[in-house]
Amino acid sequence: MTEATTEGRAEAAGLPHASTTGEGPLLLLVDDDAPLRRSLQRALERRGFRVAAAESLKEGLSVAHTVRPDFAVIDLRLEDGSGIELVKRLRELHPKVRVVILTGYGNIATAVAAIKAGAMDYLAKPADADDVINALLSTSSSLPPPPANPMSADRVRWEHIQRVFEQCGRNVSETARRLGMHRRTLQRILSKRAPR
Repeated sequence: MTEATTEGRAEAAGLPHASTTGEGPLLLLVDDDAPLRRSLQRALERRGFRVAAAESLKEGLSVAHTVRPDFAVIDLRLEDGSGIELVKRLRELHPKVRVVILTGYGNIATAVAAIKAGAMDYLAKPADADDVINALLSTSSSLPPPPANPMSADRVRWEHIQRVFEQCGRNVSETARRLGMHRRTLQRILSKRAPR
């Protein structure tokens, strides 16, 4: 998606864009996964957004009290609380903000809770910047089209294992215990390249 396309869709949603304000729409990005947050921030800025990034529920609330974002992308599970709580508070402060929840732990119950809290959509991590923008700028109630190059089931499994491994401080035994798999099986998976 080009910056011009993003601006056109933002304008259609009644939001400011670079050509009229000298700045793109403001997006609040809250995720405690630093590499993913930085990567997504760069990708969104390249597509015309101004991004205010935060790494925790507390920091996200602080930013939300300081600025008035047009959009927000919030991780479901933050180190110091739930992203759903942040969605509720953000919607109270800024009723028109358009929010998308990101998570590596997708299930129906949390998806329903996120939508009830005021999120517009719910995307599995790692989310592509174009998928995030499509969800944020969607004006229809129908589902967005499927991604052009979705991850394979093997890649989704590998990404989940890598995330749990990082969250366990790269401790193989603890990761294997939490995933309910044999330690040697996990070691073999970790020694291989990511599947396509």
